[in-house]
Amino acid sequence: MPPDVVGTGMTSYGDDATIRGILTGTGDTWAVVGLSGNTARAAYGVARVLQRYGKRIVPVHPKAETVLGEQGYASLAEVPFQVDVVDVFVNSTLAGEVADQAVRAGAKAVWFQLGVIDEAAYGRTREAGLAMVMDRCPAIEIPRLG
Repeated sequence: MPPDVVGTGMTSYGDDATIRGILTGTGDTWAVVGLSGNTARAAYGVARVLQRYGKRIVPVHPKAETVLGEQGYASLAEVPFQVDVVDVFVNSTLAGEVADQAVRAGAKAVWFQLGVIDEAAYGRTREAGLAMVMDRCPAIEIPRLG
């Protein structure tokens, strides 16, 4: 089980070193699972921030739309190249399967967005050797960590 965040009573699913490592050292190709052309959705805004910071985003959504100039794919298994980080914007009940797909796809890290929590998936993914952050947002963490 992840440690408590000092003084908050909340659980931490990613320390600053892990977060910084994913953002700066894991690679620049981020599959954004749940990203569609809906500009009102959080996934769209976060994908734009990732692009602004030099990340290549890969939309993964059943509609397989081209989003922010990048070709979309219906699933991680359909992406024909290596992705470094899998950023997950799906319901917590579906997120564990996405994490398992990320392991099978050879990703280096998995990032579950704010509110996306699956402790069993966190354990499996870390046990498989991937870095993982859960219940955090890279669009918040990038400026916070500099």
